[in-house]
Amino acid sequence: MRFIQSTLLLACWLPVSSFAFLASGIPTRALDATQLQMSLQTKKPGTAKLDVPWGELGFEFRPTNSHVRVTYKEGEGWGKPEMVKEPYIQLHIGATALHYGQACFEGLKAFCHEDGTVNIFRPDENAKRMQASCDRIRMAKMPTDLFIDAVKAVVNDNIEYVPPYGSGGALYIRPILFGSGPRIGLQPADEYTFVCLVIPVGDYYKGGLASPVKGLLITDFDRAAPRGVGAAKVAGNYAADLLPNMLSKKQGFPIGLYLDAKTQTKIEEFSTSNFVGIKHATNSYVTPKSPSVLPSITNKALMQLAEEEGMKVEQRDIDIEELDEFDEVLAVGTAVVVTPVGSITRLDGDDIKQYKFGEGEIGPVTRKLYDKVRAIQNGEVEDKYGWNVKL
Repeated sequence: MRFIQSTLLLACWLPVSSFAFLASGIPTRALDATQLQMSLQTKKPGTAKLDVPWGELGFEFRPTNSHVRVTYKEGEGWGKPEMVKEPYIQLHIGATALHYGQACFEGLKAFCHEDGTVNIFRPDENAKRMQASCDRIRMAKMPTDLFIDAVKAVVNDNIEYVPPYGSGGALYIRPILFGSGPRIGLQPADEYTFVCLVIPVGDYYKGGLASPVKGLLITDFDRAAPRGVGAAKVAGNYAADLLPNMLSKKQGFPIGLYLDAKTQTKIEEFSTSNFVGIKHATNSYVTPKSPSVLPSITNKALMQLAEEEGMKVEQRDIDIEELDEFDEVLAVGTAVVVTPVGSITRLDGDDIKQYKFGEGEIGPVTRKLYDKVRAIQNGEVEDKYGWNVKL
Protein backbone atom coordinates (compact mmCIF):
# COMPACT_ATOMS: atom_id res chain seq x y z
CA MET A 1 0.00 0.00 0.00
CA ARG A 2 2.73 2.44 0.99
CA PHE A 3 4.62 1.97 -2.26
CA ILE A 4 1.56 2.52 -4.47
CA GLN A 5 0.79 5.74 -2.62
CA SER A 6 4.35 7.00 -2.97
CA THR A 7 4.55 6.00 -6.64
CA LEU A 8 1.52 8.13 -7.48
CA LEU A 9 3.06 11.04 -5.63
CA LEU A 10 6.38 10.60 -7.39
CA ALA A 11 4.67 10.60 -10.77
CA CYS A 12 4.00 14.30 -10.43
CA TRP A 13 7.68 15.11 -10.97
CA LEU A 14 9.42 12.05 -12.39
CA PRO A 15 9.67 11.58 -16.16
CA VAL A 16 7.98 8.47 -17.55
CA SER A 17 11.29 6.63 -17.91
CA SER A 18 12.15 7.28 -14.27
CA PHE A 19 8.66 6.54 -12.98
CA ALA A 20 8.70 3.06 -14.46
CA PHE A 21 11.78 1.82 -12.68
CA LEU A 22 10.58 2.56 -9.18
CA ALA A 23 8.27 -0.44 -9.28
CA SER A 24 11.19 -2.82 -9.82
CA GLY A 25 11.25 -5.60 -7.25
CA ILE A 26 8.90 -3.88 -4.78
CA PRO A 27 5.87 -5.77 -3.44
CA THR A 28 2.59 -3.90 -3.87
CA ARG A 29 -1.08 -4.50 -3.29
CA ALA A 30 -4.18 -2.84 -4.62
CA LEU A 31 -6.00 -0.02 -2.87
CA ASP A 32 -9.57 1.03 -3.20
CA ALA A 33 -10.26 4.65 -4.12
CA THR A 34 -11.31 5.67 -0.60
CA GLN A 35 -8.14 4.33 1.02
CA LEU A 36 -5.98 6.00 -1.59
CA GLN A 37 -7.66 9.39 -1.25
CA MET A 38 -7.36 9.29 2.55
CA SER A 39 -3.68 8.42 2.40
CA LEU A 40 -2.87 11.11 -0.15
CA GLN A 41 -4.54 13.73 2.03
CA THR A 42 -2.16 12.91 4.89
CA LYS A 43 0.99 13.03 2.75
CA LYS A 44 1.90 16.58 3.65
CA PRO A 45 4.94 18.08 5.42
CA GLY A 46 4.81 18.01 9.20
CA THR A 47 2.06 15.41 9.54
CA ALA A 48 4.11 12.46 10.81
CA LYS A 49 3.65 11.38 14.41
CA LEU A 50 6.93 11.75 16.31
CA ASP A 51 8.03 11.09 19.88
CA VAL A 52 8.76 14.81 20.45
CA PRO A 53 7.27 18.09 19.18
CA TRP A 54 8.68 19.35 15.88
CA GLY A 55 10.33 22.31 17.57
CA GLU A 56 12.25 20.05 19.95
CA LEU A 57 13.96 17.79 17.41
CA GLY A 58 17.64 17.22 17.99
CA PHE A 59 20.06 15.69 15.54
CA GLU A 60 19.54 11.96 15.94
CA PHE A 61 18.26 8.95 14.04
CA ARG A 62 14.50 8.49 13.79
CA PRO A 63 12.78 5.87 11.64
CA THR A 64 10.87 7.04 8.57
CA ASN A 65 8.96 5.29 5.78
CA SER A 66 11.68 4.18 3.42
CA HIS A 67 15.04 4.65 1.74
CA VAL A 68 16.14 4.54 -1.90
CA ARG A 69 18.64 1.96 -3.15
CA VAL A 70 20.57 1.77 -6.45
CA THR A 71 23.24 -0.77 -7.41
CA TYR A 72 26.18 -0.44 -9.80
CA LYS A 73 27.76 -3.53 -11.38
CA GLU A 74 30.91 -3.57 -13.45
CA GLY A 75 30.08 -4.06 -17.11
CA GLU A 76 26.41 -3.17 -16.57
CA GLY A 77 26.53 0.31 -15.03
CA TRP A 78 23.93 1.74 -12.68
CA GLY A 79 20.72 -0.19 -12.18
CA LYS A 80 17.24 1.09 -11.51
CA PRO A 81 16.39 2.77 -8.17
CA GLU A 82 14.13 0.94 -5.74
CA MET A 83 12.16 2.26 -2.80
CA VAL A 84 12.88 0.02 0.19
CA LYS A 85 10.89 -0.08 3.42
CA GLU A 86 13.12 -2.23 5.62
CA PRO A 87 16.13 -0.33 7.10
CA TYR A 88 18.55 -3.20 6.56
CA ILE A 89 21.12 -4.18 3.94
CA GLN A 90 22.25 -7.72 3.07
CA LEU A 91 25.99 -7.38 2.47
CA HIS A 92 28.62 -9.82 1.23
CA ILE A 93 31.24 -10.64 3.89
CA GLY A 94 33.96 -9.77 1.37
CA ALA A 95 32.58 -6.30 0.59
CA THR A 96 35.35 -3.72 0.16
CA ALA A 97 33.45 -1.31 2.41
CA LEU A 98 34.07 -3.70 5.30
CA HIS A 99 37.67 -4.61 4.51
CA TYR A 100 39.17 -1.50 2.92
CA GLY A 101 36.87 1.35 3.85
CA GLN A 102 35.52 1.97 0.36
CA ALA A 103 32.64 4.16 1.53
CA CYS A 104 31.64 7.80 1.26
CA PHE A 105 28.54 9.77 2.11
CA GLU A 106 26.87 13.15 1.83
CA GLY A 107 24.55 15.32 3.87
CA LEU A 108 21.95 17.79 2.62
CA LYS A 109 18.58 19.09 3.73
CA ALA A 110 15.03 19.66 2.53
CA PHE A 111 12.99 22.55 3.93
CA CYS A 112 9.28 23.27 4.01
CA HIS A 113 8.34 26.77 2.84
CA GLU A 114 5.41 28.81 4.07
CA ASP A 115 3.31 27.83 1.03
CA GLY A 116 3.71 24.15 1.92
CA THR A 117 6.17 23.34 -0.86
CA VAL A 118 9.33 21.38 -0.07
CA ASN A 119 12.72 22.45 -1.42
CA ILE A 120 16.09 20.69 -1.35
CA PHE A 121 19.13 22.91 -0.79
CA ARG A 122 21.84 22.63 -3.47
CA PRO A 123 21.69 18.87 -4.26
CA ASP A 124 23.83 19.39 -7.38
CA GLU A 125 26.74 20.44 -5.17
CA ASN A 126 26.39 17.29 -3.08
CA ALA A 127 26.37 15.18 -6.22
CA LYS A 128 29.63 16.82 -7.34
CA ARG A 129 31.26 16.36 -3.96
CA MET A 130 30.29 12.69 -3.81
CA GLN A 131 31.78 12.23 -7.27
CA ALA A 132 35.02 13.80 -6.04
CA SER A 133 35.06 11.42 -3.06
CA CYS A 134 34.53 8.50 -5.44
CA ASP A 135 37.47 9.63 -7.57
CA ARG A 136 39.72 9.64 -4.50
CA ILE A 137 38.90 6.11 -3.32
CA ARG A 138 38.26 4.58 -6.75
CA MET A 139 34.52 3.99 -6.64
CA ALA A 140 31.96 4.17 -9.44
CA LYS A 141 30.59 7.70 -9.72
CA MET A 142 26.84 8.22 -9.71
CA PRO A 143 25.66 10.64 -12.42
CA THR A 144 24.30 13.93 -11.11
CA ASP A 145 20.82 13.49 -12.58
CA LEU A 146 20.46 10.01 -11.05
CA PHE A 147 21.69 11.32 -7.68
CA ILE A 148 19.15 14.17 -7.69
CA ASP A 149 16.31 11.89 -8.83
CA ALA A 150 17.08 9.47 -6.00
CA VAL A 151 17.15 12.31 -3.47
CA LYS A 152 13.84 13.68 -4.73
CA ALA A 153 12.27 10.24 -4.63
CA VAL A 154 13.15 9.53 -1.02
CA VAL A 155 12.04 13.00 0.13
CA ASN A 156 8.72 12.59 -1.67
CA ASP A 157 8.13 9.17 -0.15
CA ASN A 158 8.79 10.58 3.33
CA ILE A 159 7.18 13.96 2.80
CA GLU A 160 5.23 13.85 6.08
CA TYR A 161 8.53 13.77 7.98
CA VAL A 162 9.63 17.15 6.62
CA PRO A 163 9.36 19.48 9.64
CA PRO A 164 6.68 22.13 9.11
CA TYR A 165 7.52 25.71 8.24
CA GLY A 166 8.36 27.74 11.34
CA SER A 167 9.54 24.78 13.42
CA GLY A 168 13.24 25.46 12.74
CA GLY A 169 13.77 21.90 11.61
CA ALA A 170 14.59 20.24 8.31
CA LEU A 171 14.58 16.83 6.69
CA TYR A 172 18.19 15.68 6.75
CA ILE A 173 19.13 13.60 3.71
CA ARG A 174 22.00 11.11 3.95
CA PRO A 175 23.18 9.55 0.65
CA ILE A 176 25.74 6.75 1.13
CA LEU A 177 27.82 4.96 -1.50
CA PHE A 178 29.97 1.94 -0.65
CA GLY A 179 31.80 -1.02 -2.15
CA SER A 180 29.47 -4.00 -1.87
CA GLY A 181 31.34 -6.38 -4.18
CA PRO A 182 33.74 -8.92 -2.61
CA ARG A 183 37.51 -8.40 -2.86
CA ILE A 184 40.20 -9.85 -0.62
CA GLY A 185 43.18 -8.38 -2.43
CA LEU A 186 43.42 -4.58 -2.12
CA GLN A 187 41.58 -3.34 -5.20
CA PRO A 188 38.34 -1.53 -6.09
CA ALA A 189 35.11 -3.51 -5.92
CA ASP A 190 33.18 -4.65 -8.99
CA GLU A 191 29.87 -3.70 -7.37
CA TYR A 192 28.73 -0.57 -5.51
CA THR A 193 25.55 0.17 -3.61
CA PHE A 194 24.01 3.61 -3.21
CA VAL A 195 21.42 4.16 -0.50
CA CYS A 196 19.73 7.38 0.58
CA LEU A 197 17.85 7.76 3.85
CA VAL A 198 16.11 10.72 5.48
CA ILE A 199 15.63 11.88 9.08
CA PRO A 200 13.71 14.85 10.54
CA VAL A 201 16.19 16.94 12.53
CA GLY A 202 16.67 20.10 14.54
CA ASP A 203 19.97 21.63 15.71
CA TYR A 204 23.11 19.48 15.59
CA TYR A 205 24.53 21.20 18.66
CA LYS A 206 21.86 21.73 21.29
CA GLY A 207 21.04 25.42 21.41
CA GLY A 208 22.20 26.04 17.85
CA LEU A 209 22.50 29.72 17.09
CA ALA A 210 20.79 30.58 20.36
CA SER A 211 23.91 30.05 22.47
CA PRO A 212 27.62 29.97 21.52
CA VAL A 213 29.31 26.65 22.24
CA LYS A 214 32.69 25.93 23.81
CA GLY A 215 35.36 24.38 21.62
CA LEU A 216 38.46 22.39 22.51
CA LEU A 217 41.68 22.58 20.52
CA ILE A 218 42.63 18.98 19.77
CA THR A 219 46.41 18.61 19.98
CA ASP A 220 46.88 14.90 20.70
CA PHE A 221 45.01 13.51 17.68
CA ASP A 222 44.95 14.21 13.94
CA ARG A 223 41.86 14.16 11.77
CA ALA A 224 43.56 13.73 8.39
CA ALA A 225 47.09 13.48 7.02
CA PRO A 226 48.57 15.83 4.43
CA ARG A 227 47.90 14.42 0.96
CA GLY A 228 45.47 11.95 2.54
CA VAL A 229 41.69 11.82 2.19
CA GLY A 230 40.73 14.78 4.38
CA ALA A 231 39.12 16.64 1.47
CA ALA A 232 36.89 13.64 0.64
CA LYS A 233 33.77 12.84 2.62
CA VAL A 234 34.79 9.26 3.34
CA ALA A 235 33.69 7.21 6.32
CA GLY A 236 37.20 6.78 7.72
CA ASN A 237 37.64 10.49 8.35
CA TYR A 238 34.83 10.40 10.86
CA ALA A 239 36.00 7.18 12.49
CA ALA A 240 39.25 8.99 13.30
CA ASP A 241 37.27 11.65 15.16
CA LEU A 242 35.16 9.33 17.32
CA LEU A 243 37.61 9.00 20.22
CA PRO A 244 38.76 12.64 20.43
CA ASN A 245 35.16 13.78 19.98
CA MET A 246 34.03 11.62 22.90
CA LEU A 247 36.91 12.78 25.09
CA SER A 248 36.21 16.43 24.28
CA LYS A 249 32.56 16.11 25.23
CA LYS A 250 33.48 14.40 28.50
CA GLN A 251 35.51 17.49 29.35
CA GLY A 252 32.56 19.76 28.61
CA PHE A 253 33.41 20.82 25.05
CA PRO A 254 30.71 20.06 22.44
CA ILE A 255 33.10 20.49 19.51
CA GLY A 256 36.79 20.00 18.83
CA LEU A 257 39.06 21.98 16.51
CA TYR A 258 41.86 20.21 14.65
CA LEU A 259 45.24 21.56 13.61
CA ASP A 260 47.21 20.47 10.57
CA ALA A 261 48.82 17.08 11.13
CA LYS A 262 52.23 18.04 9.77
CA THR A 263 53.16 21.13 11.82
CA GLN A 264 50.39 21.42 14.45
CA THR A 265 50.46 25.18 13.89
CA LYS A 266 47.62 25.83 11.42
CA ILE A 267 43.87 25.63 11.91
CA GLU A 268 42.09 23.08 9.76
CA GLU A 269 38.50 22.33 10.76
CA PHE A 270 36.12 21.37 13.53
CA SER A 271 35.17 17.73 13.98
CA THR A 272 32.23 17.88 11.57
CA SER A 273 32.28 21.48 10.36
CA ASN A 274 34.37 24.08 8.58
CA PHE A 275 36.06 26.83 10.59
CA VAL A 276 35.23 30.48 9.90
CA GLY A 277 36.75 33.47 11.70
CA ILE A 278 35.36 37.02 11.50
CA LYS A 279 37.42 40.19 11.97
CA HIS A 280 35.42 43.36 12.51
CA ALA A 281 38.25 45.83 11.96
CA THR A 282 39.01 44.57 8.46
CA ASN A 283 35.49 43.31 7.72
CA SER A 284 37.02 39.92 6.89
CA TYR A 285 35.60 36.43 6.55
CA VAL A 286 38.52 34.01 6.99
CA THR A 287 38.41 30.25 6.41
CA PRO A 288 41.23 27.70 6.02
CA LYS A 289 42.53 26.63 2.64
CA SER A 290 43.98 23.16 2.98
CA PRO A 291 43.97 19.92 0.95
CA SER A 292 42.99 18.15 4.19
CA VAL A 293 39.78 20.15 4.74
CA LEU A 294 36.42 18.99 3.40
CA PRO A 295 34.90 21.72 1.19
CA SER A 296 31.62 22.62 2.90
CA ILE A 297 28.66 23.48 0.68
CA THR A 298 27.25 25.67 3.44
CA ASN A 299 30.59 27.48 3.73
CA LYS A 300 30.60 28.01 -0.03
CA ALA A 301 27.16 29.63 0.19
CA LEU A 302 28.18 31.80 3.16
CA MET A 303 31.30 33.00 1.36
CA GLN A 304 29.16 34.18 -1.53
CA LEU A 305 26.73 35.93 0.82
CA ALA A 306 29.62 37.54 2.73
CA GLU A 307 31.15 38.91 -0.47
CA GLU A 308 27.80 40.42 -1.44
CA GLU A 309 27.71 42.08 1.98
CA GLY A 310 31.00 43.78 1.11
CA MET A 311 33.17 41.54 3.26
CA LYS A 312 36.68 40.50 2.30
CA VAL A 313 36.61 36.70 1.94
CA GLU A 314 39.94 35.02 2.57
CA GLN A 315 40.68 31.33 2.04
CA ARG A 316 44.20 30.82 3.36
CA ASP A 317 46.42 29.33 6.02
CA ILE A 318 45.42 30.41 9.53
CA ASP A 319 48.12 30.20 12.22
CA ILE A 320 46.97 29.18 15.67
CA GLU A 321 48.07 32.53 17.12
CA GLU A 322 45.56 34.28 14.87
CA LEU A 323 42.72 32.98 17.04
CA ASP A 324 43.44 35.97 19.26
CA GLU A 325 42.46 38.29 16.40
CA PHE A 326 38.98 36.98 15.64
CA ASP A 327 35.91 38.75 16.98
CA GLU A 328 33.58 35.91 16.00
CA VAL A 329 34.13 32.24 15.20
CA LEU A 330 31.65 29.99 13.44
CA ALA A 331 31.37 26.26 12.84
CA VAL A 332 29.58 25.85 9.51
CA GLY A 333 28.24 22.84 7.64
CA THR A 334 25.07 21.15 6.42
CA ALA A 335 24.23 19.53 9.74
CA VAL A 336 24.99 22.55 11.93
CA VAL A 337 24.24 25.25 9.31
CA VAL A 338 25.92 27.90 11.49
CA THR A 339 26.96 27.37 15.10
CA PRO A 340 28.59 30.28 16.95
CA VAL A 341 31.66 29.35 18.98
CA GLY A 342 32.15 31.43 22.13
CA SER A 343 35.58 30.12 23.07
CA ILE A 344 38.29 27.65 22.14
CA THR A 345 40.43 26.18 24.90
CA ARG A 346 43.91 24.70 24.55
CA LEU A 347 44.94 22.25 27.27
CA ASP A 348 48.67 21.52 27.62
CA GLY A 349 48.98 19.75 30.94
CA ASP A 350 48.52 22.40 33.63
CA ASP A 351 48.90 25.17 31.03
CA ILE A 352 45.47 26.35 29.89
CA LYS A 353 44.99 28.91 27.14
CA GLN A 354 41.52 30.14 26.25
CA TYR A 355 40.62 32.15 23.18
CA LYS A 356 37.34 34.05 23.58
CA PHE A 357 35.14 35.46 20.85
CA GLY A 358 32.60 38.11 21.79
CA GLU A 359 31.00 38.40 25.18
CA GLY A 360 29.05 35.18 25.23
CA GLU A 361 26.53 36.58 22.76
CA ILE A 362 25.91 35.86 19.10
CA GLY A 363 28.07 38.16 16.98
CA PRO A 364 26.42 40.56 14.52
CA VAL A 365 28.07 39.05 11.44
CA THR A 366 27.20 35.53 12.55
CA ARG A 367 23.59 36.58 13.01
CA LYS A 368 23.41 38.37 9.67
CA LEU A 369 24.92 35.51 7.65
CA TYR A 370 22.86 32.88 9.43
CA ASP A 371 19.64 34.83 8.90
CA LYS A 372 20.44 35.27 5.20
CA VAL A 373 21.15 31.63 4.44
CA ARG A 374 18.20 30.40 6.53
CA ALA A 375 15.87 32.88 4.83
CA ILE A 376 16.89 31.43 1.47
CA GLN A 377 16.51 27.85 2.69
CA ASN A 378 13.08 28.64 4.16
CA GLY A 379 11.88 30.48 1.05
CA GLU A 380 11.46 33.77 2.90
CA VAL A 381 13.48 35.81 0.40
CA GLU A 382 14.08 35.52 -3.32
CA ASP A 383 16.45 32.69 -4.20
CA LYS A 384 18.37 34.57 -6.88
CA TYR A 385 21.11 31.93 -6.82
CA GLY A 386 18.93 28.97 -7.77
CA TRP A 387 20.04 27.06 -4.69
CA ASN A 388 16.62 25.62 -3.84
CA VAL A 389 15.37 22.67 -5.88
CA LYS A 390 11.62 22.39 -5.58
CA LEU A 391 9.89 19.01 -5.53
